[in-house]
Amino acid sequence: MEWTMGFFLTSALLGVGLAMDAFSVSLANGLNEPGMSRAKTCGIAGVFAFFQALMPMIGWLLVHTMVSAFEKTARYIPIAALIMLLAIGGKMVYEGMKQRSSPAEKPAVGLWALLVQGVATSIDALSVGFTVSEYDLTHALVCALMIAAVTFAICIAGLLLGRRIGTRLSWKASVLGGVILICIGIEIFVKSLIS
Repeated sequence: MEWTMGFFLTSALLGVGLAMDAFSVSLANGLNEPGMSRAKTCGIAGVFAFFQALMPMIGWLLVHTMVSAFEKTARYIPIAALIMLLAIGGKMVYEGMKQRSSPAEKPAVGLWALLVQGVATSIDALSVGFTVSEYDLTHALVCALMIAAVTFAICIAGLLLGRRIGTRLSWKASVLGGVILICIGIEIFVKSLIS
């Protein structure tokens, strides 16, 4: 395979498409924690970028090693994403409603919740490994790195936007963020039923 402008454009567009769920969750995280530091903002965007790059590589590896085993479990992936996002989103809605009655400091986005968000929003990127299965390892890695870079930039924008809006929304931000996560989980599940 050659290094063409089409390859780079396709990789960047894959990154944009895959990053939309991560953008929404980043927005929710920014809404939930308007006082987030720059380091944490970059760390959160980095986690999403890492998982968005990792999942296509896992998909690519599966295509080249054990396609039949993956096909048997692939139908359960949207269900797992739905459960994870419902749990996190429900917790955010609950904490937001609790905060309404007794305003207190908002809980920060924890590492465990962030990792679950990263997996849940990138799990559909496994299928990208199938679409780039004709790539050699180097091209697949470069594609994954481009997806990560695009995701990082888009998530930074989502976090910054969420932080700005979050300061104005107070407790409603946590509820809105939770509802966004629940909607993303439902969307991933419904898309799997349709396709």
